[in-house]
Amino acid sequence: MTAAPVALIQVTDVRRITPHMVRVTFAGDGLDDFPAWPDQQLRLLFPRAGRREPRLPDTPADDAMGWYQAYLALPEDERPWMRSYTVRSHDPVRHRITVDFVLHGTAETAGPATRWAASATVGDLLARYGPVAAYARPLPLDRADWLLLAGDATALPAIGSLVEALPAGARALACIEVPGPADEQRFTTRADLTVRWVHADGRHDALPTAVRALTFPPGEVFAWLAGEAGAVRALRRHLAGERGVGKRQIDFSGYWRRALTQDDAPTEEDLAEAQERLAAARSPQG
Repeated sequence: MTAAPVALIQVTDVRRITPHMVRVTFAGDGLDDFPAWPDQQLRLLFPRAGRREPRLPDTPADDAMGWYQAYLALPEDERPWMRSYTVRSHDPVRHRITVDFVLHGTAETAGPATRWAASATVGDLLARYGPVAAYARPLPLDRADWLLLAGDATALPAIGSLVEALPAGARALACIEVPGPADEQRFTTRADLTVRWVHADGRHDALPTAVRALTFPPGEVFAWLAGEAGAVRALRRHLAGERGVGKRQIDFSGYWRRALTQDDAPTEEDLAEAQERLAAARSPQG
């Protein structure tokens, strides 16, 4: 396993860009030589209540497995919450990264990451674990005539980074679910991009329903899917079963699970999908 850097990062700017999304800019060690690519994942560690910064294991970060075991061995009331996020952008000149946080739920039901983001201020400290370059998977533009990018609000940062990196001449159709009109965003891209905004209005099936209703352009498609795990599964079934899209032409990721958190044990479906994603990552053609 490729070693992932672990470092503290400090908030330098906080902006509410839509009613349900906060953009936070960070500075910190290692951002002057930060590997950057579209749809770049890393993990953020949030401090427990009463702590200014997250407690980190003493194990060196270059021993990834040992570090993670040491993290799990920390007392539960001191162990920082760990959540996966997308790097929305990287500024190589100012040595900054930005991360967009979706604000879920209410003050009573929100998880630790949403609670932190809703009250984040300049000077606050988190820690990052990653990114890991071994998991970088560029879109295979050479084996598709056009791209389908489908996801909910949690996928917006990744979709934004992907479309902004597309070259001139690329064709893409993005179908994005957000809570309402005020949560729509604008992208800058050289590609031929069409965006279909889907307003959830409290419905759990809004995104799959919208994708089923799409008229696909001619040619072979490569589909990138992300968001709530159940919706992603429904999209995969539709694309493979009703549209005839091959497995090699679908990249998918269930970012979150309804009524569950990343601290909850994976379901059988989660484990099966993780194995499928691992197999695809190892495939020379994947």
